[in-house]
Amino acid sequence: MNITIAGYNLIDAIYEGTTTCVYRASRGAEPASVIIKTLKAEYPTLEELAQLRHEYKVLQPIEIEGIIKPLALESYKNGLALIFSDFGGEPLKRLISERGCELTKFLLIALQLCATLDRLHQNHIIHKDIKPHNILINPQTSQVQIIDFSISSYLSSENQAIGNPRELEE
Repeated sequence: MNITIAGYNLIDAIYEGTTTCVYRASRGAEPASVIIKTLKAEYPTLEELAQLRHEYKVLQPIEIEGIIKPLALESYKNGLALIFSDFGGEPLKRLISERGCELTKFLLIALQLCATLDRLHQNHIIHKDIKPHNILINPQTSQVQIIDFSISSYLSSENQAIGNPRELEE
């Protein structure tokens, strides 16, 4: 980790994708940690910046227990940093590869995900990128949260036209 975000002390990297990095950090001397999502590019494109702004805009009004809570959208170098509350979760992908997943734990995770997605859909929001990297689980409490709403959309504004299935976003 060789980045510095003013006012935050990076603790560890949670995820590194092709265009974004997600870190756990503490704010100054505060004991509580936060999650920070940044763009990898030194000079992000307008589309990349728009996706972070979109994610913040979609998540800000949502009050659903299984959805990560945004705290701020801050300037960072030539781009933006999206700051989230942290509940101590780790990506499902990492937990499964390191520890496996017994049936009872799988069912507990599945039930929480179904309830969260139901509430999300009741709010007319489609995530569009559900995968093990975008599901965080607290290993101690088994609490589940969904992250990465960068390509999500509002159901009422989604294009209903039939398209080529090879051109799906995720």
